[in-house]
Amino acid sequence: MAALGFIGAGRMARALAQGFLRSRVLAKDKIIASSPAMSSANLSLMKDLGVNITTDNRQVVQQSPVVFLAVKPHIVPQVLKEISTDVTKDKLIVSVAAGVTLNTLQQNLPPSSRVVRVMPNTPSMIRAGCSVYTLGGGAHDHDGTHIQRLMSSVGSCEEVSEDLIEAVLGMSSSGVAFFFIALEAVADGGVKMGIPRNTAYGIAAQTMLGAAQMVKDLDKHPAVCKDEVCSPGGCTMVGVHQLEKAGFRGALIDAVESSALKAQAIGKS
Repeated sequence: MAALGFIGAGRMARALAQGFLRSRVLAKDKIIASSPAMSSANLSLMKDLGVNITTDNRQVVQQSPVVFLAVKPHIVPQVLKEISTDVTKDKLIVSVAAGVTLNTLQQNLPPSSRVVRVMPNTPSMIRAGCSVYTLGGGAHDHDGTHIQRLMSSVGSCEEVSEDLIEAVLGMSSSGVAFFFIALEAVADGGVKMGIPRNTAYGIAAQTMLGAAQMVKDLDKHPAVCKDEVCSPGGCTMVGVHQLEKAGFRGALIDAVESSALKAQAIGKS
């Protein structure tokens, strides 16, 4: 018997599986993942992790007390219909699908089914993830405790109200890509000024990591940390001025908002 199953074997499922294995919260033989035969590449990558694989979604539910739904949002209702008869009161169904509400999950499963929504991100694979969760009406307090322990093993985790899930998606799940773009752009600036590309990537990545760690460890407002770097008439202030002229802040705010609104629209479709 597995301890945890994934229906869907794409990037998010693999990131979580890798994180759980790295943290040793689960052993390889305690994880099972399913994906259609046509997605054999995904299953092959899961198999490379050493976990159990299958093309049968029902087998995952039958063998696992905790089941992560890690499929595309539009496929979720179809999958729930397929596994519904296997979802008994001893099963905890955890959805990581964007925009799929607790109400949708509960309507497509037996009454009082234990369901949870989790919004993780891909850095979970290296135990540097950022996750939030919200419990459905049929879930118990100990389900929240279990999810907290599980997701905290691959990064930070906290409980939020469901109406904040899509906003977190915009900041954290999608936000990973925004930070990658910023990192790449800073590195490109270094390359423009003559720094070898691999060296520039390393410098940019460490600089972003260090800046984030300062905000977390020193418990300072980001603006305070920024002001401490910006000497009057100095080099940094000139660069900050260029970012402000280019609408850097507004672009990031718009990016978070648009990603969150897209997820909300998925939930209403």
